[in-house]
Amino acid sequence: MALPLEFALDTFGDVTAGPDGELLPHAQVLRNLIDEAVLADELGIDFFGVGEHHREDFAVSAPEVLLGAIATRTKRIRLGTAVTVLSSDDPIRVFQRFSTLDAVSNGRAEVILGRGSFTESFPLFGFDLNDYEMLFEEKLDLFAALLKGGPVTWQGRIRPPLQEQRVFPPIENGRLKTWVGVGGSPKSVVRAAHHGLPLMLAIIGGEPTRFRPYVDLFHQALEKLSQPAQPIGVHSHGYVAETDEQAKEELWPHWKRSRDQIGAERGWPPAQRADFEREIAGGSLYAGAPETVARRIAATVRALGLSRFEMKYSAGSLPHEKMMRSIELYGSRVIPMVRNLLA
Repeated sequence: MALPLEFALDTFGDVTAGPDGELLPHAQVLRNLIDEAVLADELGIDFFGVGEHHREDFAVSAPEVLLGAIATRTKRIRLGTAVTVLSSDDPIRVFQRFSTLDAVSNGRAEVILGRGSFTESFPLFGFDLNDYEMLFEEKLDLFAALLKGGPVTWQGRIRPPLQEQRVFPPIENGRLKTWVGVGGSPKSVVRAAHHGLPLMLAIIGGEPTRFRPYVDLFHQALEKLSQPAQPIGVHSHGYVAETDEQAKEELWPHWKRSRDQIGAERGWPPAQRADFEREIAGGSLYAGAPETVARRIAATVRALGLSRFEMKYSAGSLPHEKMMRSIELYGSRVIPMVRNLLA
């Protein structure tokens, strides 16, 4: 770890179950999410991320609006996305929204740019999936130009060229911290290095150490391109309860429900309890008692040389009250334990 280790939380605003077991309205999920972020701030967690989706099972489609609301109720936690689907958005508008968030939060804004693991935003906003790679590559190139500040001159294939164009509001101090989210594409790893941007690895299944080649590739690409060292983070799912068994029993039905819903869309077989147990034992599901979760996070941080660990604390219909307790245990017990293990 070349940089101080940061601890983060993120959520997609999964639509959760209420006390009666019925799914809550999207509006209530959004209000609850703000309370979850406030708790994370009170616990001293470093970063809170909100994902962007455009589907029934996730409530957040306009993360910057939600982050602006969170900014008014928090004091120190950094705020950003997990991820912003840049391919189906306009880079200039994304930059303007985040420079505005940076202003209202007194410099706490970050953005994680990605292609997204879901593609519903493409038909929704009129983009062709056949242009998937080209859209992200060119829009990231434009966004990187905006990060430099000052008038922008840029030319590509996706829009008319820009000539000495100024974009407002500018970042008040320094530069907007911008990560590139990568799920498994070596091209995206090299692209992040090309622009000198931090790398966020989305590891949502399987042994985390299988991503070590991506870490090595990133370091090699940065060196070859004469770019300075950049942070590497990991986003993975997790849930903390008082005991390992409690965590498993509380999480399992909600994890399975979400996994099966997405799996039905993608042609996966229904999830089995053995799949769930395997992910907890040695995969990328950090679920259990604080001691268990801390040991597994510390092992991943060591293996990959991380500067940030980001836990997706929401899991399908998992109720708000259980997520609040998980956040509390993560902030008050897991994080100190990880720091001690790595000291």
